[in-house]
Amino acid sequence: MTDLHMTIDGSRAPTTSTFDVINPATGQVFAQAPDCTPAQLDQAMAAAQAAYRTWHRDEKLRCELLLMASEAVLAHTERLAPLLVREQGKPLANARQEFSSAATWLRYYAELEVPREIVQDDAAGYAEVFRRPLGVVAAITPWNFPISLAMWKIAPALRAGNTMVLKPSPYTPLTTLALGELLQEIFPAGVLNIVTGLDPLGEMITAHPTPRKISFTGSTATGKHVMRSAASDLKRVTLELGGNDPAIVLDDADPAIIAEGLFWGAFANSGQICAAVKRVYVHESICAEVVDVLAELAGKVRIGDGMLSTTQIGPLNNKAQFDLVTQLVEDAAHRGARVAAGGAALLGDGYLFRPTVLSDLDDGVRVVDEEQFGPVLPVVSYRTVDDAVERANNSRYGLTASVWSSDPERAALVGLRLETGQVSINAHMGGVRASLPFGGAKWSGVGVENGPWGLASFSETQVITGPSRI
Repeated sequence: MTDLHMTIDGSRAPTTSTFDVINPATGQVFAQAPDCTPAQLDQAMAAAQAAYRTWHRDEKLRCELLLMASEAVLAHTERLAPLLVREQGKPLANARQEFSSAATWLRYYAELEVPREIVQDDAAGYAEVFRRPLGVVAAITPWNFPISLAMWKIAPALRAGNTMVLKPSPYTPLTTLALGELLQEIFPAGVLNIVTGLDPLGEMITAHPTPRKISFTGSTATGKHVMRSAASDLKRVTLELGGNDPAIVLDDADPAIIAEGLFWGAFANSGQICAAVKRVYVHESICAEVVDVLAELAGKVRIGDGMLSTTQIGPLNNKAQFDLVTQLVEDAAHRGARVAAGGAALLGDGYLFRPTVLSDLDDGVRVVDEEQFGPVLPVVSYRTVDDAVERANNSRYGLTASVWSSDPERAALVGLRLETGQVSINAHMGGVRASLPFGGAKWSGVGVENGPWGLASFSETQVITGPSRI
């Protein structure tokens, strides 16, 4: 068993209760993590509040420490990445990439120039808009990218001058705790506090009187609950929620050229990406060919334990998600869908599910209408572009989308009609960068992360006016 404890006020805190952490490749318990008590959460909040008094005063120091943290993450990637594989399931190469991404976010915010916002500077007077940190903020992160998505919150929040209490998913607590132990050697005590635990820890955090903001990434259902809880105390919120992200393949696309990009846009991380392709609308003239090339790729891809060097797609992270994916595929087949590839789990105790391509189905089937969050891709035929756009928009979600065509300008015009936060042309998730805002429309979220926009979301404005300085 891995002996890790909560990082509170820069030290290891004892805990009297733990919960099991399961290796998704085997379905077996391999470690335990501490189950935070209300008293321990109070300690973490108090540590963050105490640290804020000095942390927010020195921006130059904050930037220097973020750079040091970036270098430390890279230096310890080989030690930490295998732990991420064991608790999350992704291939080791992808785990390494996640730490590289986290280091990139830390460096980006350390080096981001924030221009002064001088509104008036003339003989009549002076007016400047300042950005003030909020204070203590809380972050709740998911299990699909526990390190990189945590850094989407940690890096801008700390750069803005806030201190943080962070709770990772109970499915993937260990790597985040290990990251906290690494960063406690860099950040002053109490600046970053990590607590782990089962429900109702998340609810305890959102209802706690100390944090002035909740930054949450997870399901839409839980996001609604977070927003309701935060509203009672008028906490700020940023919610990055679910998606049912469409891809539209126009009639002039070459299936052989787009196949690999479209496939990995759907199946990377076993489809467990909020912004992954969840449904594909393909013009009827090339639909059969697109299905064939996707099915061929699905049949060749290597799935298995993420620690094996040959693995390209790992298991689903947990049994609940494994059961949901199984149900959605069985429901689609029962309703007449053709299983062009995959369609079933691998034998064994783990949560490995074969990459599945479905055709001969339409809107109204659960696997098309819902966010499957797994290695399943329904391909739906359409006749006109207007029809494809209408069906793509006919969703309560609006996170990302993509349009595929031999004519990028034509594709971009179609993309402008889609009701999503981001649209990529001849790629998917092309806009997921530290420098670009990431957020969704409709039920896919509130607010944005990343870029200067993400930094601003961890602050509030203050206006200083006065007599002329000329």
